[in-house]
Amino acid sequence: MSYNFGRFEQRLQSWGFSFTEDMKEQFSVYYDLLIEWNKVMNLTAITEFDEVVEKHFLDSLALVAYIKLNNDWKIIDIGTGAGFPGIPLKIMFPGIQVLLADSLNKRIRFLDTVIAELKLERIEAIHCRAEELAHNNAYREQYDLCVSRAVANLSSLSEYCLPYVKEGGIFAAYKSVSIEQEIEESKKAVQVLGGRLRQVIEFQLADTEYQRSFVLIDKVKPTPKKYPRKPGTPVKQPL
Repeated sequence: MSYNFGRFEQRLQSWGFSFTEDMKEQFSVYYDLLIEWNKVMNLTAITEFDEVVEKHFLDSLALVAYIKLNNDWKIIDIGTGAGFPGIPLKIMFPGIQVLLADSLNKRIRFLDTVIAELKLERIEAIHCRAEELAHNNAYREQYDLCVSRAVANLSSLSEYCLPYVKEGGIFAAYKSVSIEQEIEESKKAVQVLGGRLRQVIEFQLADTEYQRSFVLIDKVKPTPKKYPRKPGTPVKQPL
């Protein structure tokens, strides 16, 4: 099926990026697979093409307006779900190395299918608990950028994510707006985990009323080895 990517392309151009025919084909196949698999498993409540473009594809890519991604970066996407934001970022930046991490194996099967159908390289989907994988030295503090759209308070999310970021790297949390209290309550956790708040960016997505924000946290020192704590603890007992 042929889809109208006009507004998508305009937004990318406003960020300084071109939208190739190969990219258009990859996003089309990605959308088709998302809708097909969504019939038998819960991947997204958003299914109309224009809404998926705005609230999943463009939302995933909005980060590039504020962070200059390098094609040689290693990126990890914690709680990736249906592959957001990791797969859209990979499509736009083919050279980056991406690890998609999720705790539900059925989502990993979907992601493996997407990776194969889109013929993506240097990208892997892994079934894991974020709290456990972070204690594996092959993954701990190995990434230039950690991204997450996962639904969790910033204190918990920082404990999940900052252990993966190397010194000098960035953790980017995708959030809604009105998160001042959440940021205030996360200050101790961010500091303990080796991070430092760089910036909170509030923006309106594309030409919609969809309000979003990014919380950008720099990794300034190593995360103490005892973090993250055992599975479930970061949510039940935030730092």
